[in-house]
Parts: sequence; structure tokens; C-alpha cells
Amino acid sequence: MNDVRNRFYNGRGRRSRLRTRSRRFVTDVYQYTPFWRMVVLLLVLWFLFGCAIYLAESKIPGSSIHDLGDALYWGVAAFSTAGIADTPTSNLAQLIGGIWIVLGSMLFFGTIVATITTYFMRPMQRPHRHIIDTIEFNLERLGDLSIDELDQLRATIDTLIIRVEHVKERQSAVREQ
Repeated sequence: MNDVRNRFYNGRGRRSRLRTRSRRFVTDVYQYTPFWRMVVLLLVLWFLFGCAIYLAESKIPGSSIHDLGDALYWGVAAFSTAGIADTPTSNLAQLIGGIWIVLGSMLFFGTIVATITTYFMRPMQRPHRHIIDTIEFNLERLGDLSIDELDQLRATIDTLIIRVEHVKERQSAVREQ
């Protein structure tokens, strides 16, 4: 019975850690990457270009864009490179559409690349956060660590404390000068 209970609690612990890590991932993406700012910029530009296409195409006979919804759909289809967007009929709408396709594609794919790059480069830019994450990870599984791993963790924390004290001493010496 204890074996079954231990498996149940270990499973809950894993799910809890997964939720914690998932929340940490979303928080890191929100705080440290340009993802949300780029999404907002993309949505605003999509709406503006959709309105511009609608104004340029709505009165043209034979146009497939009859209302703002059609124009917004065209905007998504055009920059997503799906190839399902109808070609605008007026020269002005073709110019606006061409600019939107280039700009929207750059923003859309650029946002994805920038977010991934920034997220994975962040630990290199902030090595102290990597140390803290490692310590937190080891503290979460403290009961599973061997004696050697516990000794190594203690030595690492002792070294970290000594380095923090040295940094504080240097900072206070600089302030006094």
C-alpha cells in the first residue's frame, strides 16, 4: 500500500513541478522576450492595413473585398504565405497589399525567431539566474540526492555565499569612495 501511495504522491509532485516550470516559462517569455509587444504591433498593423485595403477595394467592381471582415481575412491570408489571398484589383490596394505582405511576414516570422532566440540566450546574459534555477531544481529534489550530490550542492552553495560576500564588500568599498 505504501508503494502505491508513494507512486501517487510522486506523480502529483511531477505534475506540480511541470505546472511550476510551465508558469516560469510563460513568465520568462512575457518578461524577457519581445513576443507580446510584437504580437500587439502585428495586430495593430494588421487592423490598419486591413482598413486600408477595405477603403481602397470596397468601391471597386469585381473586387472580392466587400466589407471589413473580408479585408481582415485577406490580411491574414496574405502575410501568412498560405497562398489563398485574392489579388487586390486596384493599383493602390496592390501597393498596400504588397507592403503588408512583406511587413507582416517579417513581423510574424521575426517575432517567432526573436522570441526563441531571446529565450534561449537569456541564461547566457544572466548567468546568476541559471545558478539560482539549478539550486532551486536541486532543492526540489533534495530527498532524491545522493550523499555525494548533497556534498557537491553544499560546496557550491558555500562558494556562492563567499562570492556574494566578496561582491558586497567591493560594492560597499566603491560606495565609500
